[in-house]
Amino acid sequence: MDIKSFKDLIVWQKSIDLVIDIYNLVKLLPEDEKYGLSSQMRRAAISIPSNIAEGQQRKSSKEFVNFLSMARGSKAELQTQLYICYKLKLLSKQQVEPSMALLSEIGKMISKLMDSLN
Repeated sequence: MDIKSFKDLIVWQKSIDLVIDIYNLVKLLPEDEKYGLSSQMRRAAISIPSNIAEGQQRKSSKEFVNFLSMARGSKAELQTQLYICYKLKLLSKQQVEPSMALLSEIGKMISKLMDSLN
């Protein structure tokens, strides 16, 4: 795979869009969640494009796959946190659905990228 920059990866670009979505979404959470779910969700969201970027800059495909695996783990973590927000009625289904759909798309893209590197 001959990608000059992680910024060229559509999965990285979509992950950045997700970070923006999550930052806007956590603003809707109660103030008492500022250091709980809000903080965790922001960190998990940021971890996705960060791991994609770091992995792409590594020397080998094997290292890149390892970082993509970490990004996929952060994706699952964020999905879980969004689900918890919904189940606790902190956010509505309509509020979490767009981010859940984007997470699903990102997950598929990560898996395909991992397959292409193996």
